[in-house]
Amino acid sequence: MSESRAAQLAALGAATLGECGAKAMAPRIRAVWSGSRVCGPAATARCAPGDNLAIHVALAEAASGVVVVADAHGAPERGYWGEVLTTEALSRGVAGLVIDGMVRDTAALAALGFPVFAVGVALRGASKAGGGEVGGEVEVGGVTVGPGDWVVGDEDGVVVVPAGQVAQALDAGRARAGREAEMFEELRAGRTTVDLLGLDPSAVRRGWPVVAGPP
Repeated sequence: MSESRAAQLAALGAATLGECGAKAMAPRIRAVWSGSRVCGPAATARCAPGDNLAIHVALAEAASGVVVVADAHGAPERGYWGEVLTTEALSRGVAGLVIDGMVRDTAALAALGFPVFAVGVALRGASKAGGGEVGGEVEVGGVTVGPGDWVVGDEDGVVVVPAGQVAQALDAGRARAGREAEMFEELRAGRTTVDLLGLDPSAVRRGWPVVAGPP
């Protein structure tokens, strides 16, 4: 393959992959700043409620190119991640963060260009007393994620491709993208989605005629 696996998955995007076997996280996991895109294998952390020590440990042990995927939904209203951890992550080549919890310092995250996908923003920080786990399976956005599973996030959301299913996801994603490209050409030529998708207009109740606008 001339392109890296990460580049191929990222090019297809979360929405296409989500229609091709990837597991879609719940919509509550969203890009913290507009334009965020991330793709890489997962390095996992499960936080004790209100505590982010497990994230610090996972980041300290993370390899370049990974996405830190953290379960913090036990007490999500803390800011589990901010500018300090982002600065460390960038220095270590970490690709981004996906967290079932909240973060803070969002202006700095955007200015630094570090992709973060989270439930929202919380001012109050987390403790670092202990507990939690790194390197095991976590549940984030309703999806079970294991170390090495591939995570793809963009402004449509976040999906997970199990480590052993990447080739199948790429094949299915390319096939879908090809079909959509053909459909776009047909639509530009004047066809309709009702026609192209074989939809049944009679299933929709009509209340009044559609009136054209002024000439």
